[in-house]
Amino acid sequence: MIPVTDPDDPRLADFRDLKRADRRPDRPGGQGLVIAEGTVVVRRMLASAYPVRGMLGVARRFEELADGLVDRPELPCFVASAEVMAEVVGFHLNRGVLATADRALFPPAAELLARARTVAVLEGVGDHENLGSIFRNAAALRVDAVLLAPGCADPLYRRSVRVSMGNVLAVPFAPLPGPVGAGLELVRAHGFRVVAMTPRAEAVPLRRADLRGRVAVLLGSEGPGLTDEALAASDAWVRIPMSGTVDSLNVATAGAIAFASVDPGD
Repeated sequence: MIPVTDPDDPRLADFRDLKRADRRPDRPGGQGLVIAEGTVVVRRMLASAYPVRGMLGVARRFEELADGLVDRPELPCFVASAEVMAEVVGFHLNRGVLATADRALFPPAAELLARARTVAVLEGVGDHENLGSIFRNAAALRVDAVLLAPGCADPLYRRSVRVSMGNVLAVPFAPLPGPVGAGLELVRAHGFRVVAMTPRAEAVPLRRADLRGRVAVLLGSEGPGLTDEALAASDAWVRIPMSGTVDSLNVATAGAIAFASVDPGD
């Protein structure tokens, strides 16, 4: 435990001004770090493949995490007051603890497909909260990997990590190479049946769909949904029947229902 009282302490560079720069690699000042907030998410980061760089928090949160730090004597843990943390981070952090990590490299999509039974394929999911929710659902419902077609946001953005409750750190993911049609051909070449979730009337109702065996659940962005190219490259279109005036569900909710309906047969 390293007490800090100066918000300008250079050792706190990883945690500085997150509200403005947020450490995304595509923003000014970004370092591309993975940031975990709160004891639950930090605990999952400590147990993950991501190389943890350091932690910043109030003393009470470190006490709650003590069992996960016993075997990490080399990890710098900066202890500060809530006021000092707020000055460093740029906003008041109710969760009281942060951890930063370098990104872990997962195998390319082809390797993930070779050892998976159920995968999620996302196209154009640009909302970080939806993305985090999808990863949380994937972790809970036995999805082996998430593959990212064009237009998807960064799953390791701070908000996605938080909304996923840290589960994005446990589910392997990789970009699909090329345009979505070529990417889905790669998925199909590994023995998967590509099932596109769409509210279109001509799609098969979920309860009548065949979701046995190796299934790739294809999900699109809210609003426009899947592109025509993605739908044309799919093996089946499946819809969740709606009642009343509701035309569709949130993409993470629809994904969870589809994931739970898959029977991998293992």
